[in-house]
Amino acid sequence: MRSRLVRILLSILAVLAALAVVARRTLHAQPAPVRPSVGFVVTHSTRIAPGTYRLPAGTSPDAAFLIVRGDGIVLDLTGVTFEGAPPSADPDAAFATAIRVEGGHKVEIRNGRIRGFKFGIVARHTVDLHVTGTDLSYNWKPRLFSLIEHESLADWLSFHHNEKDEWLRFGAALSLWDVDGGTISNVRAEQGMNGLMMTRTRHLRVTGSSFSFNSGLGVGMYRSSDNVIANNRIDYDVRGYSDRVYRRGQDSAGLLMFEQCLRNVVAYNSVTHGGDGLFIWAGQQTMDDGQGGVNDNVFVGNDFSYAPTNGMEATFSRNAFIGNRIAGSDHGFWGGYSYESVVAGNCFANNRIGIAVEHGQQNTVVANRFDGDTLAIRLWADSIEPGDWGYPKHRDTRSRDWRITRNVFAGNKSTIDAKNTTALDTLGNEHAPRQAAMCVPRIPKEFAAKVPALPGVTRAAPVSADARRPRSAIVIDEWGPYDRRSPKLTPLDSSHAALPRFVVMGPAGGWRVVGRRGLARVSDEAGKVGDTITVTPAPETSHDWELVLEYVGGATVSPRGEAQPAGVPVRFSYAHYEPRTEWNVRFFVWRDSTVKPTPEGFTTLMAGAPAFERRAPRLDYEWYRPAIKALPLEKWALDATTPVDIPAGEHSLRVISDDAARVWIDGVLVIDHWQPHESLADYAALTPGKHALRVQYYQLDGWTELRVDIVRGSARSMGSAGPH
Repeated sequence: MRSRLVRILLSILAVLAALAVVARRTLHAQPAPVRPSVGFVVTHSTRIAPGTYRLPAGTSPDAAFLIVRGDGIVLDLTGVTFEGAPPSADPDAAFATAIRVEGGHKVEIRNGRIRGFKFGIVARHTVDLHVTGTDLSYNWKPRLFSLIEHESLADWLSFHHNEKDEWLRFGAALSLWDVDGGTISNVRAEQGMNGLMMTRTRHLRVTGSSFSFNSGLGVGMYRSSDNVIANNRIDYDVRGYSDRVYRRGQDSAGLLMFEQCLRNVVAYNSVTHGGDGLFIWAGQQTMDDGQGGVNDNVFVGNDFSYAPTNGMEATFSRNAFIGNRIAGSDHGFWGGYSYESVVAGNCFANNRIGIAVEHGQQNTVVANRFDGDTLAIRLWADSIEPGDWGYPKHRDTRSRDWRITRNVFAGNKSTIDAKNTTALDTLGNEHAPRQAAMCVPRIPKEFAAKVPALPGVTRAAPVSADARRPRSAIVIDEWGPYDRRSPKLTPLDSSHAALPRFVVMGPAGGWRVVGRRGLARVSDEAGKVGDTITVTPAPETSHDWELVLEYVGGATVSPRGEAQPAGVPVRFSYAHYEPRTEWNVRFFVWRDSTVKPTPEGFTTLMAGAPAFERRAPRLDYEWYRPAIKALPLEKWALDATTPVDIPAGEHSLRVISDDAARVWIDGVLVIDHWQPHESLADYAALTPGKHALRVQYYQLDGWTELRVDIVRGSARSMGSAGPH
């Protein structure tokens, strides 16, 4: 009996000892949470205590809230919010970095919310990086200057160079440099400028994430190879679009691949409503010596629809585009100088042109359906190519050796338009009536081997109501694409319309007028989302008025990321402010031999008789071919003056110019940007009271832009980083 009791006692002691070991291991695996301050360095697995951590005022723009150094680290941010600039600040006030990962092997960041930073997470030289469940939305983005009636050239982007880390000027929710291996999963990076940016990054798997509603790029890749991007939402990454007015895109894109990105697999993503859906450029190296390119990538099962410009753009490269959907774009596929590429089993529908390729060689277009595209396929070669390109000096760039077979053409005004193209095989195509149902992309059997096995990947792109909307659903304001999560008054007319009209947008619900200033009449006092409202400004206040509405309906998320549950009233407004000016504008024209592009030369020119004069309520010129018929395309200038009366409060004079401008207030030179430059914004302070303004401007060549605005406040938004 005693021995039995001893055995039982020993067993109990053994169990207790084992439990103690487990407890010690658990404590080690789940360390006590810490409360970090700016610059906190993580060197081992760490759990941050739940709560909101804010950047103190005066923090250096180069600072990082957390720095991760070491191997085998798990950083658990469950219940944590890192906040840089507050939600009340403009998005371009965001600065600094939330988390910087410096090297290391097998580093994992879990959960958490990061907002109000120039960079959410930056990782450099990390092997086996994992980021999962993290919300990186509402970080930095620049103010946009394009209007409903015309674009601003200052909003154009250029991602073409990054050898010296030029992409750092653009910010990003998640920025990876020289990362090798790992996963990005269930990450949300919306309402910034850029979602995920990858430079020299390899063997990464990006799945189940949302990089949508950004004003630059959803995903950007530079010299990044052997990655898998699958089952993500990459929708509405766009700028430079005003429905029925202009569709420029301004080099925004859902997915961008520049400079020697190789062997990536992009599968089953929703990449709709991007400036371009897909934007491929081989890179400066290829442009110089004709070698390499963004080659041997596979794009399968994606939806690249409703792009203002190109659903897919791939230039100077060799790739496979299989089983994708491209509808409602200007071009379905733009493939300038593409070679040995495969375009197979795709659905092209209702594009202006389905496929357009200049100087393409040995490309295969097989088993696609072209449904309602105005022109299905256009091929051509120009007789003269740009003289500053090295590429055509090293490569055969004739349009030749095309195989276009087994395609179905339905409801196209024209099917194939080929000029200066040789060895064109078009046997086996057929014409069919249009179909009511949405075309379903297929993977032709002979190209199935090009599609790699993708374990864990769902063989269908994510579907959402936003992704299925037509291209006209793109709405862009001064901070980028609108996501319909909050109520909004969207203007339907020019910024200067006499009787402005607005559509009430947002989640389903009702609205009512709760405030107005400077308005003689509002067409309706209450209604539902989707209504159109017309306002009549009072004659004496037509330059300064505001309409305030209140919404009640579904749950909302503000443009700064602040959520409200259903039924909570949300106020929203639209204001117009444009102090009255009456410009007297004198225009001058010259020849090279008559004027030197120096201040003294233009002073002499403008002291003489103008070519013509006119009066204008505002200075706002943007064109390539002059809207003023009396002006030549280049080599002209203007000298404009106006009185203005500035009310109480802080004000700034903003001048956007290309090629050059200088400005005087009451005879004092306040802006002197007289060397030729691309479009950019300059500012000068305006004090209350009466002033005399003078603006001089000249245009040497290329595009023209001059816009003079008087804006409230002292904020000096510089817009998007150039070159433009």
